[in-house]
Amino acid sequence: MANRIWRLIGLIAGAVSLLAITACSPLKMLNALTPDGTFDRTEGIAYGSDPRQKLDVYVPHHPMVNAPVVVFFYGGSWNSGSRSDYSFVGEALASRGMVAVLADYRLYPQVRYPQFLEDAAGAVAWTHDHIRQYAGNPQRLYLMGHSSGAYNVAMLALDPGLLGAVGLSPHDLRGWIGLAGPYDFLPIKNPDVRPVFFWPDSPPQSQPINHVSRGAPPALLMASTDDDVVNPTRNTGGLALKLREAGVPVQDLYFSRTGHATLVAALSRPMRGLAPVLDEVTSFVRATPPQ
Repeated sequence: MANRIWRLIGLIAGAVSLLAITACSPLKMLNALTPDGTFDRTEGIAYGSDPRQKLDVYVPHHPMVNAPVVVFFYGGSWNSGSRSDYSFVGEALASRGMVAVLADYRLYPQVRYPQFLEDAAGAVAWTHDHIRQYAGNPQRLYLMGHSSGAYNVAMLALDPGLLGAVGLSPHDLRGWIGLAGPYDFLPIKNPDVRPVFFWPDSPPQSQPINHVSRGAPPALLMASTDDDVVNPTRNTGGLALKLREAGVPVQDLYFSRTGHATLVAALSRPMRGLAPVLDEVTSFVRATPPQ
């Protein structure tokens, strides 16, 4: 029986490694293998007027009083993705006592930089204003993202103007978590990403690394050593170095058994043996006291 389980996990890992060329089917596979007995989900909550401006809330079945809250943004090169594909992330966080918010945002070609960041800020503002209705504590608010979603949360945490536009501040965040994020990627090499950032005139202010300041919230940055999509040395390592130089608390971790896609997949129950991503997220959230 154990051997069959490990063979299944191996097949899933191989499938998810093909994420970039097989659309969302590996994610749907992970969701199909994810139990739903750890959370209650409220779906399709509008935080804006556009059909893409919606979010889902995952509440632990037995939430603690004033539970910590994590708003998650998925990746997809700012031109693809859906919150429904990442229900395994909501389950993972809820299983550890966190209220999870998974948000959609407008994508290219409907919008370009910085409009998808404005959507992300709107989702965070909705969470801050309404999450007490779902047993969450807005004073224990964290952001988390994978790939381009990690870019989104980095920008919200580091550029005060984005949250300032919705009446918040990076000081309203207890911390942020980036998985395989692109934080310093000019000049842009990916042809699918170039039009999103007005290549070849991509603005320097679009780069998270250019917004680091001493007052930024604590960060947990994770990456795969063999990531062939987002260079972990330049992006995760480079941002971590600059945050430390500014006196910002930061921890950067690198895993050898994951790739770009399997880093976030390691949050799912079938693939948690690949890397302790969920354990590290849980420790980071628990170690940061409420405001």
